[in-house]
Amino acid sequence: MMPRTFNLLLGCIWLSLGVASMAVEPQPELWIESNHPHAPWSNLTLLCRSPSRVSSKFLLMKDNTQMTWTRSSYKTFQVSFFIGALSESTTGVYRCCYWKEKGWSKPSKVLELQSPGQLPKPIFWIEAKAPPLPGCNVNILCDGWIQDLVFVLLKEGNTEPVDYQVPTGTMAIFSIDNLAPENEGVYLCRTHFQMLPTLWSEPSNPLKLVVAGLYPKPTLTAHPGPILAPGESLSFRCQGPIYGMTFVLMRLEGLKKSSYYKKAVKNEAYFDFKSLKTQDTGHYLCLYYDASYRGSLLSDILKVWVTETFPKTWLLVQPSPVIQMGQNVSLRCQGLMDGVGLALYKKEEEGPLQILDGTSNDGNKSFLLTNVTDKDAGIYSCLYFLNWKTSIKMETYNTVELMVVAWPSSVFNIGKTITFQCRVFHPVLEFSLEWEEKATFPKFSINGDFIITNIEGQGTGTYSCIFRIEAHTDICSDHSKPPKLAGPRVTGFLTWNSFMNEVFRMSLFVQLISLLLLVLWIRWRCRRLRLREAWLLGTAQGVAMLFIIMALLCCGLCTGALAEEIVIMPTPKPELWAETNFPLAPWTNLTLWCRSPSGSTKEFVLLKDGTGWIATRPASEQVRAAFPLGALTHSHTGSYHCHSWEEMAVSEPSEALELVGTDILPKPVISASLPVRGQELQIRCKGWLEGLGFALFKKGEQEPVQQLGAIGREAFFTIQRMEDKDQGNYSCRTHTQMQPFKWSEPSEPLELVIKETYPKPFFKTWASPVVAPGARVTFNCSTSHEHMSFILYKDDTEIASSDPAWGKPGSSAAHFLIISVGIGDGGNYSCRYYDFSIWSEPSDPVELIVTEFYPKPTLLAQPGPVVLPGKNVTLRCQGIFQAMRFALLQEGTHAPIQFQSASGTSVDFLLHTVGAEDSGNYSCIYYETTMSNRGSYPSTPLMIWVTDTFPRPWLSAEPSSVVTMGQNVTLWCQGPVHGVGYILHKEGKATSMQLWGSTSNEGAFPITNISGASIGRYSCCYHPDWISSIKIQPSNTLELMVTGLLPKPSLLVQPGPMVAPGENVTLQCQGELPDSTFVLLKEGNQQPLQQQRPSGYRADFWMPVVRDQDSGVYSCVYYLDSAPLVASNHSNSLEIWVSDKPPKPSLSAWPSTVFKLGKDITLQCRGPLPGVEFVLEHDGEEAPQQFSEDGDFVINNLEGKGIGNYSCSYRLQDYPNIWSEPSDAVELVGAAGPVAQECTVGNIVRSTLIVVVVVALGIVLAVEWKKWPRLRTRGSETDGRDQTVVLEECNQEGEAGTTTNSPSSASPGISVEVTVPI
Repeated sequence: MMPRTFNLLLGCIWLSLGVASMAVEPQPELWIESNHPHAPWSNLTLLCRSPSRVSSKFLLMKDNTQMTWTRSSYKTFQVSFFIGALSESTTGVYRCCYWKEKGWSKPSKVLELQSPGQLPKPIFWIEAKAPPLPGCNVNILCDGWIQDLVFVLLKEGNTEPVDYQVPTGTMAIFSIDNLAPENEGVYLCRTHFQMLPTLWSEPSNPLKLVVAGLYPKPTLTAHPGPILAPGESLSFRCQGPIYGMTFVLMRLEGLKKSSYYKKAVKNEAYFDFKSLKTQDTGHYLCLYYDASYRGSLLSDILKVWVTETFPKTWLLVQPSPVIQMGQNVSLRCQGLMDGVGLALYKKEEEGPLQILDGTSNDGNKSFLLTNVTDKDAGIYSCLYFLNWKTSIKMETYNTVELMVVAWPSSVFNIGKTITFQCRVFHPVLEFSLEWEEKATFPKFSINGDFIITNIEGQGTGTYSCIFRIEAHTDICSDHSKPPKLAGPRVTGFLTWNSFMNEVFRMSLFVQLISLLLLVLWIRWRCRRLRLREAWLLGTAQGVAMLFIIMALLCCGLCTGALAEEIVIMPTPKPELWAETNFPLAPWTNLTLWCRSPSGSTKEFVLLKDGTGWIATRPASEQVRAAFPLGALTHSHTGSYHCHSWEEMAVSEPSEALELVGTDILPKPVISASLPVRGQELQIRCKGWLEGLGFALFKKGEQEPVQQLGAIGREAFFTIQRMEDKDQGNYSCRTHTQMQPFKWSEPSEPLELVIKETYPKPFFKTWASPVVAPGARVTFNCSTSHEHMSFILYKDDTEIASSDPAWGKPGSSAAHFLIISVGIGDGGNYSCRYYDFSIWSEPSDPVELIVTEFYPKPTLLAQPGPVVLPGKNVTLRCQGIFQAMRFALLQEGTHAPIQFQSASGTSVDFLLHTVGAEDSGNYSCIYYETTMSNRGSYPSTPLMIWVTDTFPRPWLSAEPSSVVTMGQNVTLWCQGPVHGVGYILHKEGKATSMQLWGSTSNEGAFPITNISGASIGRYSCCYHPDWISSIKIQPSNTLELMVTGLLPKPSLLVQPGPMVAPGENVTLQCQGELPDSTFVLLKEGNQQPLQQQRPSGYRADFWMPVVRDQDSGVYSCVYYLDSAPLVASNHSNSLEIWVSDKPPKPSLSAWPSTVFKLGKDITLQCRGPLPGVEFVLEHDGEEAPQQFSEDGDFVINNLEGKGIGNYSCSYRLQDYPNIWSEPSDAVELVGAAGPVAQECTVGNIVRSTLIVVVVVALGIVLAVEWKKWPRLRTRGSETDGRDQTVVLEECNQEGEAGTTTNSPSSASPGISVEVTVPI
């Protein structure tokens, strides 16, 4: 009983683990119905209902083996399964599910039918909206499967029921509010009929409710660590604060089987696993409880990994693996395991360079290399780093080769260095670097590297290099192409922006010096000032300092505004290969080619051994470049790869091509997918050169396992069925075609080991894998296994991963999104999943083809687009370029239906024994497989008909089949079949008009200057230009009628021009001549609506149950039986509205919507119907303003009451209770509108204040200016301890005969005296 108790507890508190926030797929509902309410087992019907969507397929399962499914003719929410009388054969366990877009839904709850005479056993479970802590609410649900039952809730130990309910459905909900410790215990549920209280069901399974959270949560730790290898020992320690408790350890991945119990030693318990297994991997937690089953909170989840090999880590470099000297580079190590330390390693270095501990490893940390130099160049990798000992193997997915170079920068700052690299393709004795600006500069180097410093800005200028060889030491080569080094601002290299920047800086500097001089001059001239002069001086200094601060700020802004940050982002990696014109001895003249999948590539760079720059070449029209090496020498041996450069980006490096000798072929590269027992395996060998033979070797065998002839630059060796005997180390070699063979070095060994694997996942794109650039593509990788991690591959290269979702029950799936597809995103994609150390088989590949790169092809059907059932049809797709791969598409299918590779420019797709399901639109594309599946535009769609009879075409006239004499008309024969001719027939005429070989789906037959000879009845049909026994059907008959030759009729409508939907309408066409045929026409229709031959002068055209689409403009004509199709003039047009409300009118204002002083505005309301009354409404007014029969309303603006929004409507005089919809509102405003008036008033107020301030300031300045020349000083007659501070002119300080303290020096009545005690 104890395990059941805690399973139920975990089911209740699952929300505390994060499951409540997930969108769990709802289950279908299963219940019983019977027409014998007191004995339902005598005639049973099971009903299954989908919870949220309609479906056309439902499935009923019995005992997990027998299945019955039903397919409805229409989509519905529920279906019924008839069982009949319950017998031994129909007893058992039932479930149901329904069909969704991607498969069957989650099954319903289990319904158990027992022997006849018993009610079904109810099911019992808990639903908690929050963890069942004290004080929260808990719902206990009981499902009895049958409606109108009495549900009774029982508790163990109680003699009376706890609660009972009589719900209207099949389920009862018992609520326990404000959960308390006394609510814990064992509960049961039973049901019985209302009318038969003695007939009870079996009790449900017992459910024990435990109140959690009464004690603090414990802590859970693992020793020696949470990540270990199979066979190693692990000890869990669960520690709580209370002694004498019972502890429980649980694994979330298997709650029913993975619960472990232990009595505590003091306040903790140890759970030991002596020999771990991979299935012990999972998420663990623990709790403790007392003797009354009152439990603690759950501990934090501890994730434990048991695996032989860590998931591979991969290393990313930003901004680029090619970095300039002195810059910073970030190496980000990513993996699938969180909370584990990471270490950065460099090849040929002992020990890790840097370590990130597990607490800082949250997926966003990086290893940072600052101010890189040549010493930082090399090959880097990263691995997990653990603080405890374990035998787990650690592997990395990739290594990053960091190249530190000076190129492409030719501008360096003072104090920095740039490295020149002089390279040639043969051995040399010595390199020499020359500087044009300094004749005595030459530097010498053996390896061709020269370091140039820019001390005090003296390193700029033009450089070139030469070399000497051993055979002729006294002869120097020609000078190389001279690069030029420039400082940040070298004379002659300034741009217009930098020039304007310098001018602006200089002007601000001059202003700054001028203001400083002005302040110093004022202080010198007014050095003896005291009070008022001090105020003036302070004001002048404040203004000057304000300008100085503004100048400094402007200097800073100008400096920063011209700076630009350039971010280098990687582009798709290019392809590298070799070519030669000596196939028997390729090393005598070898050329390396580099091609990029990106159409915006500007330049290519070839590198050797990771750091040495060989050469740069501009991109050609084919987005490729050639690097001729000539005859191979010892200096050429090494590993080569290339980059492509765009304006602001550099690509990832290509695959490395290794040259190992002067007379040996390039070393090939071998690769293969994961070997799976019993399945086919392809081993790829890339040989770099065309025209070579390939051989596959296995370690321990002298002779090649397989050999292939010249088939391109790569070969695929096939192992038909992988078995244990096929395991081992493989390598491949290439050789020349003619004997004696010249062999390449063996490739690096490839170890093939068959491991236990999961089945391959289901992999597809949500939309078609054939997409245009910029489209959104989502890859869906799914499996039925739970808690899996997924890896996405492109061309067998891992590009993305997805962590498992531990909270989600059921199957696992991952969605990989490309937000905007680029030309370089095409390729072969696949996915795999794994659970710690066990991997799945690779999925079936999906070819992602990016179109709109090449011109579209043409698609033709042979013998024709219409074919008899059971016959074959060939679709020829004609492209432009050779050696392309073609794909055939059918409208409505998810992926291409056929693929073919062609050596020429076209392929033939054969459709065998076609049937009706093969009818549809087809198109084709072509694409190249070597460069990211860059494809063409799709061809024009071609409709294929599988039938024994041609589809009937349709004949119509443009502009109408009823035209006036002398007008032009075009007869269109339209049909769905492309590429066929058409024939036009006229009744009574032996010859026909033909239109051959139409390339569209319609044929045009123009008739100009129509006359009496053109009048008649026409039809058309297809005329295929191939021999076929398919029947041909004629089109409809079209009557071409000419008007204007008889008096026009009149047209009336009953009951009126406006009717409600569903009513009947009669149109009466009255002519003037007897024995006439009347024709009803509607504007916009090319064919007549109706024709009548009445006995009198009038035809009544009846239109029953009219709808909205019957609204429109109608007219009629007639013609005499003696002169058919020679018709009268058109009657007057009559417009009919089919609506509950008349159409809304239009409202306009005359002469404008702006009131002028003393002028009125006339609002004109116009409707489409005659005999109406108009009413005008004003917003804010409850009653209508005015009524009018002509629709004119005069509005005045007395006291501003005319301003506002107006609308109008109308009613028919014959139907006074039916009003139209109101018109669109018209706003009447004042001379400048309400908003403009407020703005004008505000502007006037502001302008007035400005004028007042300016006038007041002018008056103050005038008064001060008037007083300034008259200021004098005089002394005061005091005892000598007091002083008089006076104001005087600055310009009178040094005048002769002037004394500042003499009363006689100032004229009486002019001096101003201010006495201030000191």
